[in-house]
Amino acid sequence: MSEPALLQVLNLGRDYDHGAVHALRDVSFSAHAGCTLALTGPSGCGKSTLLSLIGLLDRPDRGRIEVQGRDLATIRAAHAFRARSVGFVFQFHHMVPAMTLQENVEAPMLALGVPRAERRERAAQLLASMGLAARAAFLPRHVSGGERQRAAVARALVNRPALVLADEPTGNLDSQNGRGVIELLVAHAHQAQALVLLATHNPEIAAAMDTRIELRDGARV
Repeated sequence: MSEPALLQVLNLGRDYDHGAVHALRDVSFSAHAGCTLALTGPSGCGKSTLLSLIGLLDRPDRGRIEVQGRDLATIRAAHAFRARSVGFVFQFHHMVPAMTLQENVEAPMLALGVPRAERRERAAQLLASMGLAARAAFLPRHVSGGERQRAAVARALVNRPALVLADEPTGNLDSQNGRGVIELLVAHAHQAQALVLLATHNPEIAAAMDTRIELRDGARV
């Protein structure tokens, strides 16, 4: 018997402006652990809205989302759920300017009560695996854009989430750094048996994912 899907999205709908704008319309799909999935489509098609709903940054008007068999509508402590189960990577790295790369990567572990020594060790190991050991004590403004984005990936992965949501994570990077970020995300999915959902306009990146879902005008094509 096959493993149950890590993520199930069922007839999902989201409206804005009192129902005048249908950001998502009856979207359904499932995805399994250890896989990568590309969300593609033109700007405004609903990719970011879908990621926000799956990550509990927003709530749907219709339909259901299940993660590891749990209906997200039943979750009251969204922050705790995100800290345990979801890693976010955005187009803009959103690093805290006054914190070093090491401190930025350690920060998500505070919500889980990870002891200080373990926080330091896990963050240092992740930064080293991403070629950033020599930059760990630097502030974000003192490293390159590619290094900041790799540190953002480390921060997203440090709590070992089952689900990683990446919204145009290479949009501000050159091709070499972009490939490096994608390789890190794909490796995490396969090695940690996690699910990576990645929204992208880039056909080469979409082709590197295991599965592709295209959205247009809020609906699945």
